[in-house]
Amino acid sequence: MVGRTGLYALLLANAVAVTVFFVQAGFASNTLIVLGRLAGLYGALLMAFQLLLVARLPWFDRRIGMDRLTSWHRWTGFSVLWLLLAHAVFIVFGYAQSSSLDPVNQLVDLAETVEGVLRAITALAIIIVIGAVSARYARRRLAYETWHFIHLYTYVAVVLAFTHQVAAGTTFASSSVATTYWYAVWGVALASVFLGRLVLPLWRNLRHQLRVTAVVPENDDVVSVYITGRDLDRLPARAGQFFLWRFLTKDRWWQANPFSLSAAPDGRTLRLTAKRAGDGSAALRHLKVGTRVFAEGPYGAFTTLHRTRPDALLIAGGVGVTPIRALLEELHGHAVVIYRVATDQDAVLHDELRELALAKGAELHLVTGPAVPDRLAPRELARLVPDITGRDVYLCGPPPMMNAVLASLRELGVPRTQTHFERFSLAG
Repeated sequence: MVGRTGLYALLLANAVAVTVFFVQAGFASNTLIVLGRLAGLYGALLMAFQLLLVARLPWFDRRIGMDRLTSWHRWTGFSVLWLLLAHAVFIVFGYAQSSSLDPVNQLVDLAETVEGVLRAITALAIIIVIGAVSARYARRRLAYETWHFIHLYTYVAVVLAFTHQVAAGTTFASSSVATTYWYAVWGVALASVFLGRLVLPLWRNLRHQLRVTAVVPENDDVVSVYITGRDLDRLPARAGQFFLWRFLTKDRWWQANPFSLSAAPDGRTLRLTAKRAGDGSAALRHLKVGTRVFAEGPYGAFTTLHRTRPDALLIAGGVGVTPIRALLEELHGHAVVIYRVATDQDAVLHDELRELALAKGAELHLVTGPAVPDRLAPRELARLVPDITGRDVYLCGPPPMMNAVLASLRELGVPRTQTHFERFSLAG
């Protein structure tokens, strides 16, 4: 809540500052030009805010979670697209109203005579392409690596848009205070990305020198990878978090995959457990001991940091048991664990869960069977955990199961502040 409130307050304060600078700069005589300039200013502000959302700054990530930050980044991106389109349309039609040119020729004239306009047109074209490939229909049909490569052109658009603002922005140059403000906004946004996405991961990996120490098959489809390194007690990882793992083999060094820690960090070893779901996870089984590892993270707000009650309910589905198992190891207070799988053979890490539950005085329920009827419907959850509304609930599993359980929790009256989950698929 603190992180979310902080981000909202930051955006609101900057929106007010932009409006004040806009008013101080004075209005054009043409209403369309006034609206176009205001849309461009808000679009530029949201573009800088977008960078902050994906900078992966630890303070925000631990309190909000990468999945929510990424989701906000997505919707902010579409807002930027519409604002910048409005900026272009209003400006062109506004100037066309004041001249004898039609809108197309007016656009050409602005590109030829006004410094920075051609750069702005290029930036807008890039943003339109990125918006198109980020639409749900296109996103589902593109490999992540392809989508990510196209998405990197956002930084080109950012630079072009900023230089356009410097060259042609009347609000930018209206006063020394306004100029300093805009440089500060873009400087903080770009520095955040540089520090969070490049400097911090490089520094941590140079410091910790991660390597694979063991690869242990859990069953035919699931494998655990043990990793060690230097000074792991100084790595700020917590149970429930995940890393973007990059195993530095000749055929996989370029591919990063998000996997949760499946054991609470002990300062000596990290462990991930993954189910074979694609080439990246399938290749884990063939890793050799000693393989170098480049890990970005830890990421995620799925931790005990957000607990509001002394007791907890942990609900896992399938391989979503990995962060749940790690959380059980770290949790204090009474815990109930519900593990939902199709068959007993699918219950990965069940023996470890049973031993942990016994050691910590927790209740463990293995719920098996087909998806229909729903074994985690409200009545079933209330039977297994009668005091469910008085507990923090941690949930991780396949999206259909998570959606069904979240609906059950709402029907049972579990407050949203006591419900903790992350959709890890968004992290990749």
